[in-house]
Amino acid sequence: MRKIISAALGVVCVAVSANAQPFSADDLARRTIERRAVEAAIWGMPLVNTDAMREAYFRDVGAKYNDICYFSTPQNWKFQVTTPNASTNYIYFNYNLKDGPVVVEIPAAIGAGLLGSMVNAWDEPMNDVGPAGLDQGKGAKYLLLPPDFNAEIPAGYFPVKYPTYNGYSLYRAIRNSPSETDVAAALALVKKIRVYPLAQAANPPEQRYIDIYGKTFDGIADFDERFFERLNRMVQEEPVLPRDLITMGMLKSIGIEKGKAFKPDAATQTILRAAAQEAKAQFIEGLTSYSQPWWPDRKWSPPDPKGIKSGFTFQTADMLDVDARGWANYSAFGLPKKTGESLVYLFAFSDSSGERLSGERTYTVHIPANVPAKQYWSMIVYAVDTAALIREAPVVTLDSYNQAMQRNADGSVDIYFGPKAPEGKEANWIYTAPGKAFFPAMRFYDPDKPLFEKTWKLSDLEQISNL
Repeated sequence: MRKIISAALGVVCVAVSANAQPFSADDLARRTIERRAVEAAIWGMPLVNTDAMREAYFRDVGAKYNDICYFSTPQNWKFQVTTPNASTNYIYFNYNLKDGPVVVEIPAAIGAGLLGSMVNAWDEPMNDVGPAGLDQGKGAKYLLLPPDFNAEIPAGYFPVKYPTYNGYSLYRAIRNSPSETDVAAALALVKKIRVYPLAQAANPPEQRYIDIYGKTFDGIADFDERFFERLNRMVQEEPVLPRDLITMGMLKSIGIEKGKAFKPDAATQTILRAAAQEAKAQFIEGLTSYSQPWWPDRKWSPPDPKGIKSGFTFQTADMLDVDARGWANYSAFGLPKKTGESLVYLFAFSDSSGERLSGERTYTVHIPANVPAKQYWSMIVYAVDTAALIREAPVVTLDSYNQAMQRNADGSVDIYFGPKAPEGKEANWIYTAPGKAFFPAMRFYDPDKPLFEKTWKLSDLEQISNL
């Protein structure tokens, strides 16, 4: 038997050797860069997204670390970040812990709601603020500690230990109603937030607030060779986590190495550009093919539960799901550590017949009366190729605050999506760009029981014309 096996193996070896097409050294080097560049892009999507938004923070609105950017009016298409809401007053700011801890003072939520998250450079929520946070909506001082902090923590703070030096916060000031009084109360709450270094706690510097409404904030990552320039910058700035040691070895193959300059030649840049595009295609495929319907007979799905279950770290005891993390960070940022309590959001990528949504067509969706959202609800549209608001869109969202939107006699609402509003439906219309794939998102703020019990149902999008 052994002789037969040996003889057989010998035949196989001879056959393989005779038919083998050996790669040249140049082939092997090129193929190594090609495959590892794609994997590096998937792995590094969270870092790149953080860097792209940070650059917009510095470049587009003239902010510095710890400056508080906010919207005096809910944002329009010019806020180019991934899947933002456009019905709330956002607060966004970046900080860096390289020089030591940073204090974030959160006021008590009086006269308006305040909720959101503090996030590290990997886009992992470190702590929620507001009712779901340690402050429970009563206000508090949070102390953000750098990864190398080993000193005694002073009293009077909620400490939050970061694994990265860079981080940001994304909060929402929630108006009680669209009245001028309630809008003013929400903005007054924003002006009570403070951010400053712990070293200056005895005499904090004057807080800078920057109203960025109407300013273009271009925080979407570029999927070309610049993607890897951002990735290299973040790798140089941040500590290497134990979970990423193997990846750091792979990054060396494409020229990214801790403590060394990143200088890809022209041929490598061509490969990197193609790799970024391939990674983007994978992100879009993951985003648009995901389906776990909220109602079994409808197309609407919540976000991938892998993110929610892991607190959006995508890490379990057995693995780090870089693929799921990649497309999640392609499509969103600043997610809460705890979700499903204060906010539920649902996406749809196809109409009632199962056909993918496209911007040259006109669709309608019926929103039944008594929407199970105790604060408010909103419907908004995004472009698939950026996961951002559609550029130049005259209307990006409709919500329950909107007094001009037409209601039906029973309190229900019909919303229309398309490149132009159907005649007489201008107040109930959201723009879509011809030739561009899009997806709507329905958000329920402070969701109520009928949503969780599935007794209230949102209809699917129905195509009513094809221009």
